[in-house]
Amino acid sequence: QRVSVIATDLVLAYATRSYCSSLGGSAGRTLTALILFNAGLLIVDHIHFQYNGLLLGLLLLSIARIKQNRVLEGAFWFTILLNMKHIFLYVAPAYFVYLLRTYCFLDSKRQTGWLPRLSTFAPIRILKLGALVVGIFIASFGPFVAMGQLPQVMSRLFPFKRGLTHAYWAPNFWAMYNLADKMISFLMLRFGLQSGSAASSRPSTTGGLVGDVEHVVLPD
Repeated sequence: QRVSVIATDLVLAYATRSYCSSLGGSAGRTLTALILFNAGLLIVDHIHFQYNGLLLGLLLLSIARIKQNRVLEGAFWFTILLNMKHIFLYVAPAYFVYLLRTYCFLDSKRQTGWLPRLSTFAPIRILKLGALVVGIFIASFGPFVAMGQLPQVMSRLFPFKRGLTHAYWAPNFWAMYNLADKMISFLMLRFGLQSGSAASSRPSTTGGLVGDVEHVVLPD
């Protein structure tokens, strides 16, 4: 398995070359070195087996293709990336807005202001883009739908019962919310406003175990 992780770093190398070649000069060479010789990425990826180099490579390749005006190919690679790891959902709105503005409206580069003219909207382009995205999702999730396993897939993609601290797309808010709950509980326990059994009987919000999480003080 470790060999497969290392082998897929070739995708990152190719994508880095595709993206950085358009920069040229010292900027391109510096960025290439920073990406390919990222010690943290290499160490974590080659030990933890998460294929982060492959995923980052697909993201860079998608951006490179869009930068090269190969928009549909860029959308293809990003959709593949999204189906491989849903952590990239947070990038999807930016992709949607950018592709809608620059690809689905003709002569968008010549227009000024934030809002494009409706007369330049190209329905055929958004249909092509939508068909590409939907087709990939059907190929990815179709077998699970056919076998009646889609609810199981969704429960694993969004494991609410593990606590939202572990949800990739929500840690910034919920980690602070859980921390605030623990701090308030600690202070109440310290000043005798709460019994120790109230906090100890609650499941951990950071243990990662499957189970319904209940906060001690703050509302669930």
